[in-house]
Amino acid sequence: MIDLQYYTEYFWELPILIKVVWLISGVLFVVILALIAYLKFLRSHLRENEKTLKKYQKEYEENLINYLYAGDNENEISEAQRVLINKMKICVADKFKRKILISVMSKLINDISGEMAHSIQKFYFETGLVNYALYKLKGRKWDVIASGIKELTQFEVKEAHNEIIKYVKHPNLEVRNEAQLYLVSLFQFKGLVFLDKLKTSLSEWAQIQLLEILQKFDNQEIPNIRPWLQSKNNSVVQFSLKLVKIYNQFDVRDILLELLSHENKEIRVDTIQVLNYFQDTECKHFLKTKFNTSSEEEQIEFFRLLEITADTDDEVFILENVAHTNFKIKLAALKILKAINLEIFNEVKLETTDLQVVEIVKFIEAN
Repeated sequence: MIDLQYYTEYFWELPILIKVVWLISGVLFVVILALIAYLKFLRSHLRENEKTLKKYQKEYEENLINYLYAGDNENEISEAQRVLINKMKICVADKFKRKILISVMSKLINDISGEMAHSIQKFYFETGLVNYALYKLKGRKWDVIASGIKELTQFEVKEAHNEIIKYVKHPNLEVRNEAQLYLVSLFQFKGLVFLDKLKTSLSEWAQIQLLEILQKFDNQEIPNIRPWLQSKNNSVVQFSLKLVKIYNQFDVRDILLELLSHENKEIRVDTIQVLNYFQDTECKHFLKTKFNTSSEEEQIEFFRLLEITADTDDEVFILENVAHTNFKIKLAALKILKAINLEIFNEVKLETTDLQVVEIVKFIEAN
């Protein structure tokens, strides 16, 4: 007691700065102890949650496998399956358990197909899981809406079409992407109807995803792409050009020729690439007349087209560009000239004073 009183008096006699330092040290010590205790509790809690998670995952995996193999050929849903469905309905009501069940089902449905996949879809409806996904669509947070659409896509809930199509105009990019993927995944080319009135930009990544999905399906009836090629939305036009190329829609060639005069440079470049793919020769005259006012990207793409389609009628134009300032065009012009008129090519080789042309000629002759 005397020692404590002594130390207390000693402390209060210390300078103010030293007292403040000791007080701060004491507070920090208490905070550190509290944090250590909290971290131990958190670690213990996470371990407990992990054990619970693994327990339910194993249980639900077993229940789903039993459900799949309890199918009765005579009835759509057998009695044994009905028992399992009723059992899982109780679990579905709990948010934590529902999340685990969805996770297990998602992994399972990716590994099965045919009748088994159809059975899982029925299970999804019968247990009421679909209602929770539909409820997410009414959420205020964009990530909740996006996860709901993604889930409905995975379990192929076509009945949600009228609800989800509203979200192709959502202000959030992620929600729009999920809505578009839903439509194309479940309705293929018919799902592209959202392109008719799309005003937001269709990102390059979204275009790649949509094309990847479409190419999984065979024997599809290709819709009329013409309105999309004439869309005021540049991203829709660019996506449509990809469709034209992949699905060989050469019957829209007249619109492709119109797009060569489009106000957007990227669209003009993409159009030349498509015409190059089709080895179109009728576009050459138009591209020659506007060559000097075209962007360098367009000029390069045009010469790539000429490398495939050039003939003697293009000789004068090719000669005009063997001294082009762009290396790629200069190289292409000399390669084409060698292919269509070796004699003129040799004359250029002998007469040129351009050192770069000399090096290009050596390269072409060596290869």
